[in-house]
Amino acid sequence: MSSTYARFDTVFLLSRFAGAKYSPLWPSSSSSSHSSLLSSGIHLRAKPNSRLRSVTGASSSSSGPIIAGSESIEIKSLPTKPIEGQKTGTSGLRKKVKVFMQDNYLANWIQALFNSLPLEDYKDATLVLGGDGRYFNKEASQVILQCLLLPKVILPYAFHSSSRTLFLQIIIKIAAGNGVGKILVGQEGILSTPAVSAVIRKRKANGGFIMSASHNPGGPEYDWGIKFNYSSGQPAPESITDKIYGNTLSISEIKVAEIPDIDLSHVGVTKYGNFSVEVIDPISDYLELMEDVFDFDLIRGLLSRSDFGFMFDAMHAVTGAYAKPIFVDNLEAKPDSISNGVPLEDFGHGHPDPNLTYAKDLVDVMYRDDGPDFGAASDGDGDRNMVLGNKFFVTPSDSVAIIAANAQEAIPYFRAGPKGLARSMPTSGALDRVAEKLKLPFFEVPTGWKFFGNLMDAGKLSICGEESFGTGSDHIREKDGIWAVLAWLSILAHRNKDKKPGEKLVSVADVVNEYWATYGRNFFSRYDYEECESEGANKMIEYLRDIVAKSKAGENYGNYVLQFADDFSYTDPVDGSVASKQGVRFVFTDGSRIIYRLSGTGSAGATVRIYIEQFEPDVSKHDVDAQIALKPLIDLALSVSKLKEFTGREKPTVIT
Repeated sequence: MSSTYARFDTVFLLSRFAGAKYSPLWPSSSSSSHSSLLSSGIHLRAKPNSRLRSVTGASSSSSGPIIAGSESIEIKSLPTKPIEGQKTGTSGLRKKVKVFMQDNYLANWIQALFNSLPLEDYKDATLVLGGDGRYFNKEASQVILQCLLLPKVILPYAFHSSSRTLFLQIIIKIAAGNGVGKILVGQEGILSTPAVSAVIRKRKANGGFIMSASHNPGGPEYDWGIKFNYSSGQPAPESITDKIYGNTLSISEIKVAEIPDIDLSHVGVTKYGNFSVEVIDPISDYLELMEDVFDFDLIRGLLSRSDFGFMFDAMHAVTGAYAKPIFVDNLEAKPDSISNGVPLEDFGHGHPDPNLTYAKDLVDVMYRDDGPDFGAASDGDGDRNMVLGNKFFVTPSDSVAIIAANAQEAIPYFRAGPKGLARSMPTSGALDRVAEKLKLPFFEVPTGWKFFGNLMDAGKLSICGEESFGTGSDHIREKDGIWAVLAWLSILAHRNKDKKPGEKLVSVADVVNEYWATYGRNFFSRYDYEECESEGANKMIEYLRDIVAKSKAGENYGNYVLQFADDFSYTDPVDGSVASKQGVRFVFTDGSRIIYRLSGTGSAGATVRIYIEQFEPDVSKHDVDAQIALKPLIDLALSVSKLKEFTGREKPTVIT
């Protein structure tokens, strides 16, 4: 069908059961036809295959045409009932695709969100909508739009069409139905998580939806997720996510706008009465921000050198859309330096998690004798990163510390110096030592980027990171994979700017070894046990909490002496909110730590994470393999937790 024709697929799905006592927005069977809709007495203002009218003169924010629909929109209130299991975690609501495909599952959550927000946060407002391009994203967008009916919603560029648009369409229609004025959406629903935050901040939107399950696999049998970010660009606080969950338990109706599916394949504006959808380029706003933060001329000088090898693995995820425009077109990296650069709905049957296990293709290349000098990868939605030198892996904990230590001299955005530094509690103490040396304010927060956002908004924080491959700064309110890659390239470019052809370049390993010589090395490792039975995993954590409650300083744990043990709790210095039970910690007198957490970022079972850390000031011992240096502490961690007994697991799924 031509793009000038209205598409009514989602409208049919939303309207078909309007007269029923319980009206699924997602019926069990999607085989309904136009004739069945008409025979059921459902009235649609626009008819299928009716040609939309092109209006000359696009809006100032778009290079595309304006498509005008009906002057008014019919809003339907569809009955629904609560659905169990919609509690939002630290990174939004994540489930298997098949769960979201259940009757009204997504629609209920979207409507519950609007029921939880103050009216001024969405009525006649502008919202942003985008995602990582995974299976079902585009369809979801249309439902959100129909519920909102705000003045404007911004949508990102699309690169691959097909079934991923379904959830996009759902979101659009619910947004419209709730009185949103405008939606800004990326073409074909593509917009990385960092880019959503950037667009919200640049265009002064009231908030935005991010459709992603982050680093988890995509496809019909795998994961989908959604979260809401506020006007500062940061994830919604717990005060809002708790309200959303409460409203999912009492929801009785869904407000839906009867509008056709939006064509997301072309940049431009579509209007229906006072509601409009603007499909935007997902790259331009983010690229402009990166050019403001970094010295692109400096980085270009490094990437264009014949004696410097660079590789970026996009893992067939959303940063594939950004890699060529940024690294190749603007910074003059070689075209073949981008690997897996085409975003795919199922990430090429891969697991888009940038670590030594799932980014094996990149690791194999980087550990060749003739491998590139610098390599990096990013995850499903573009907010995580992994950094490698030739035969050298940089831990995320070291990475953020090294960026902070070099930021003022290498990155123009930090020319006046960082305001403060922060890390998540499980992340190693490397960043603490940088903050102490630079005499900067330092914060230790729970896992979850929203805790950093409050500190940034209060002007207390510039650079922060998590051991889970998340690094970022206050340029936006999300972690940012490409930002971290550009930060490292800036450091290398600054160190090599005066090197002539033929002279030995300062390498990634040189930068890290110099850092260790100055600050000492925090040996760090994380053991992940994915998709454990939830019952056993929870019993293990309760067992550890019982040990903590009975523990006393000075107790011996093998060769280690306990300084304290607790279940980490955090009081936000900005708003006074308290986050408790954030991870069981055993901290020893030599600074070593063992930490246990259950991760909430998966869609099935429980992921048990064990973090092991030991500080080593002796330079002569810095080259020891981390797994060897930490073996006594790792053995102690497994023994204390009785992990095998509780979970049945012999080995971790991933070791970082």
